[in-house]
Amino acid sequence: MELVQGGTDEWYWATDYIHGDLYEAEELFRQRHHVRSNRLYLIHYPDGTVYEPVPPVDGQYLGYPVYDEGAIVLLVVNFAESMIYILRFIHQQEKTQEVARLPLSTVKDCYNLILHTSPLSLTRQPNDGTFEMIWPEKISFAINDRESFNFREGDDLYFNIWYEDPDYREETLVRSLRDGAILERLPGDIRIMPNGERWLIK
Repeated sequence: MELVQGGTDEWYWATDYIHGDLYEAEELFRQRHHVRSNRLYLIHYPDGTVYEPVPPVDGQYLGYPVYDEGAIVLLVVNFAESMIYILRFIHQQEKTQEVARLPLSTVKDCYNLILHTSPLSLTRQPNDGTFEMIWPEKISFAINDRESFNFREGDDLYFNIWYEDPDYREETLVRSLRDGAILERLPGDIRIMPNGERWLIK
């Protein structure tokens, strides 16, 4: 059971990873294996109510959820339909609402295909030295293979990068949304806390 990312302290999630992660499930599907859906549960704190917002369907797989604008947002990839769905879960009504749907062909594969917030976005960071924003904008630029995307603020993208030179250390790189140019370097890593505060951990 893990805390849902995005500035909440009342929602947790859990899944069974029946075929590994999203990318591993996609690999199995492409190799013509039968892929059963993983089951993703949302747990509301402190009452402990458990929800399963997306019923399991063969040929689909669910990625990590995020919390955005007062609701849980879910990433669902249906390999059988060749579609990517972004769904908003409205827990008061116990139903989901479609935010976006994209052809699976929009991405080369589902490696590191992840939702981020806020603002809500779908990104992909393949293991080839590039960063891709898939939705709502489509952007791609080169990054260091030790970088990982953290969050967006307006047209600034915040990345974490680690070094061993020779001691281990981390930096935050602020990059331009448009072309990936480095605008600023900050010592340490920025963590987004459950109340939305951003702490620079040096």
